[in-house]
Formats: sequence, C-alpha cells, structure tokens
Amino acid sequence: MILQGKVFKYGDNVDTDVIIPARYLNSSEPANLAAHCMEDLDQDFASQVEKGDIIVGGKNFGSGSSREHAPLAIKYAGVACVVAESFARIFYRNSINIGLPILECPAAVQATQAGDKLEVNLDQGTVKNLRTGETFEAAPFPEFMQEIIADGGLIEHIKKELV
Repeated sequence: MILQGKVFKYGDNVDTDVIIPARYLNSSEPANLAAHCMEDLDQDFASQVEKGDIIVGGKNFGSGSSREHAPLAIKYAGVACVVAESFARIFYRNSINIGLPILECPAAVQATQAGDKLEVNLDQGTVKNLRTGETFEAAPFPEFMQEIIADGGLIEHIKKELV
C-alpha cells in the first residue's frame, strides 16, 4: 500500500489530550472527533487537513491516556498515516486496531518539514520525501498487521476472517 500526502509536523510528546481534548469525549461520532482533532496544538489543523495528508511527529507520539478516540480522530480527519520517531505503546496498538497506519522512522522525521509531501510505502517500510528525493527505511509491518490495516481495523479484519 502506497500513501502520499502533505505533512503536518509536530514535536515530541504529543499526547492524546492534545490529539482530541477530553472536553470532546462525550461523543464518539467520527465527524465530531475529526472537527476537534489537534485543536489545542494547531487550531487550523481540522480546517486545513485534506484526505490523504500525513502527520509527522517526534518522540513518544500519542502518550497519555489509553483512549482510542485519539487515533480515531486522526483517521476520521482524513490523515492517511502518522510517521514519528517513536509512539506510545498503547497509541501504537490502538492505531493498528482501528486501521490507522503508523511508522517509526526517526531519520524521515528529522529530514521532513511541515508542508513537504511524503510517499509512504507500507509494504516495504519506506518513507520518501518528494521535496528532497530522499528515501528512508522503517521496519515494515508484519503481514498480519498489514492485513488488519488494509481491512480497516481489527474488528473488520475479524469479520472478514469469520466469513
């Protein structure tokens, strides 16, 4: 699976309270979550993000509470993928479970600026910066995780397997 999108870049320790503020957790409606995604960090994010865009973050992206609303807000905002130096463990698993592709690739993060366009090849685990032409290696997902993501998340994957 190859994804391409414009970069929204953030720093280290972007926590789940910033990704989707707790005051909006009274709803799990996708459109509501998407409308408030990242608003305490970047007020313009929800109005500027386009389907297929990519978030690039620093270390410990998705730290904080274990709420799955955070990766859901990102996914329903239209973000195709998150590339970071590292992810909080629970955020990482929640992202896979809901079908949001994420890749750890510190070199790509360091060489990427907001507004760049990236091409992410999930099968090969590569991140290419289309502005600079540089390609970076990340560990590709194991095949079973690629299947979960391709199916739209763990629940949809299990449904498919049961049929």
